[in-house]
Amino acid sequence: MNSLPVTVTADLRDVVTALGRLSPGDDADRIDALRLLEELKAAAAGAQARITVTLADSQRAAQEAAGEPDRQHGRGIAAQVALARRESPFRGARHLGLARALVELPRTAAALSRGELSEWRATLMARETACLSREDRGVVDAELAARRGGLGSLGDRAVEQETRRIAYRLDPHAFARRAAKAEGDRRVTVRPAPDTMALVTGLLPMRQGVAVYAALTRHADSLRSSGDERSRGQIMADTLVERVTGQATASAVPIEVNVVMTDAALLGDDSTPAQVPGFGPVPAPFARHWLSDPEAAGFARRLYTAPSSHQLVAMDSSRRGFAGGLRAFVGLRDQICRTPWCDAPIRHIDHPRRVADGGETSAANGQGLCEACNQAKEAVGWSARGSGTSVETVTPTGHSYLSRPPPLVPPATGDRPPSRMELHFADLILVA
Repeated sequence: MNSLPVTVTADLRDVVTALGRLSPGDDADRIDALRLLEELKAAAAGAQARITVTLADSQRAAQEAAGEPDRQHGRGIAAQVALARRESPFRGARHLGLARALVELPRTAAALSRGELSEWRATLMARETACLSREDRGVVDAELAARRGGLGSLGDRAVEQETRRIAYRLDPHAFARRAAKAEGDRRVTVRPAPDTMALVTGLLPMRQGVAVYAALTRHADSLRSSGDERSRGQIMADTLVERVTGQATASAVPIEVNVVMTDAALLGDDSTPAQVPGFGPVPAPFARHWLSDPEAAGFARRLYTAPSSHQLVAMDSSRRGFAGGLRAFVGLRDQICRTPWCDAPIRHIDHPRRVADGGETSAANGQGLCEACNQAKEAVGWSARGSGTSVETVTPTGHSYLSRPPPLVPPATGDRPPSRMELHFADLILVA
């Protein structure tokens, strides 16, 4: 396994240990410690960026030596960075991009390594100069560093605005091309929010975003003036749902939503939370209310879990790829991408043991992955072993990461014994 020299890793572990024992004496010491710790975080980010660049260069050289096609050089490197930093592949790609950009922003890199500039502010500078040539990026870097007080005197907004102002002066055409490209990146995403809510975000061209918001606002103001007792925000949210889905009311959800809960929570007053795969736990009373809503068309079906682990039992298929009920089964079991710390929605169902190596298309040899993670593991040097319920992924550097699907519902707690149905059927999945 390739690693940093023993003395370096030992020194870093000593620093981590020392931080755990840190105990400033008085408030003045505490303020000084807070400032120094912030500088330490920035300096650590600078060191991570330098190491990331050398890792990427080394991995690309190894891929080239292994005969990988030119278009595949670099594949899987951001995923390794993400795993090492215990973050998602998206953030891993951002860290790798920042590390590459800092090579062309030497003064920014130096300020980061000295602890004068935070990693986020360095990221803002890299982002706002991404459309410029290497020479122009160097000019922006030099002008901002020459300001009175240096880069460390700028806040988040000032870094963003000043970087953008200088960059636009240097190459206004690059900014126009960037704006045109941005319209091609329009999209809608959804992610969980606290208290059984969800954030649906639309990234739209400015004129369209303003038009959508203005239309919802006008409609809400009209209904409020007519005596509607809902708040302005509630009306706007309900109207958005009704106009997008074509529903008569916002609560009449006609699409399929998977809700996993025990029979005791469904049929009785047990408080064991239900689970919405991909979003997380939902209080049992909320789930019972959703499933009893007369406006929501739905049906129930039963799937069974292992009583000890509360994971779904296996299902086999003779097909080469995962499809139909088997694909839905693995998606329900894994809920989100199985790569540690990724949390992205599942896009692909993958064979941990490749079909070419004798792997079967079954729930026991299947795992849900996002598109980025599934592509990353196809790079040279990656391997996986185990079953669908316990997969160990090994990266080209020899580091291994274990993943298991989460339990669909938590085991019974307290003094309540499991019901007769639970003893035989374990759990009930309701699809509303």
